Amino acid sequence: MDLEAVRTFVTAADAGRFQEAAVELAVTQQAVSKRIAALERDLGVRLFTRTPRGAELTIDGQAFLPHARDLLRVAERAVASVRPGRRPLRVDVIASRVAPSGLMRGFHRAHPETALDVVMLFDIEGAVAALRSGAIDASFRAVGAPGAPGRALPEDIESVRVLDEPLQLLTGPAHALAGARSVPLAELAGHRIWMPGLVPGTEWAAYYDDLVAEFGLTIEATGPNFGSDALLDTIADTPALATFMGEQTRLVWPAGHGLRRIPVTDPTPVYPHSLLWHRDNPQPALATLRAHLAAAPAGLDAAGTWTPRWVARR
Repeated sequence: MDLEAVRTFVTAADAGRFQEAAVELAVTQQAVSKRIAALERDLGVRLFTRTPRGAELTIDGQAFLPHARDLLRVAERAVASVRPGRRPLRVDVIASRVAPSGLMRGFHRAHPETALDVVMLFDIEGAVAALRSGAIDASFRAVGAPGAPGRALPEDIESVRVLDEPLQLLTGPAHALAGARSVPLAELAGHRIWMPGLVPGTEWAAYYDDLVAEFGLTIEATGPNFGSDALLDTIADTPALATFMGEQTRLVWPAGHGLRRIPVTDPTPVYPHSLLWHRDNPQPALATLRAHLAAAPAGLDAAGTWTPRWVARR
């Protein structure tokens, strides 16, 4: 349906005269008449009756008017949703409890005037596709250095490291390491580390594959992933199992679980969070987000830490 014809119809209905509608729309009265006639042909009904007093809506015109107003409102919202500066900044944080979500909460507190939409996409391929299509403005991911096989980003996607998040070991109260204040990474060899959320082909699975290969760890991804609550229940009740958690991952568990979060050292494995965006994205708030994150980069490439060789340096 021709939205200009619909807009002309609404303007003429409000004005009551085609001439006044023409003045308001800055077109000729003949153009108003042609647009109305074309709309009537499309709908197969007459919308106006000409009278000495002007143009009066027919019964069909009265029925169509509220829907015509709705069409114009929807069109305005559609345009606003993609117009830079008028739509919210859309950012993919992967999941609600992980470190990128915390980074965006900090950004929102610092810039409450910035309209913000937070989304949660599954893997880096989906995030890159959404960045390219304009569905999102930014995403937090672990990305590879230029030239890294299977890990590097396309040329039109830019990135910057913003946070190196230390991993911690999460155990139940009866685990052999539950009383440790910290645990050297090498001492985890031989312990069963259960991580049912690892999905082959994802960037986080690639990270843990390299961690296993370099330090001889045993990470099990068996069984369905019923979410963090089920994982915590199992870790609390199974002395032989532990899992890895990011230091900034927000977790709440029943007091009776007695779970322990234990720092891992010598070296400390850190998960490298980078901000990704499309090179040609004109969203003004994206620059604000980048400046906010650049003002406080956290622990990048610190001494005594480990990341896979394919990870992009800062």
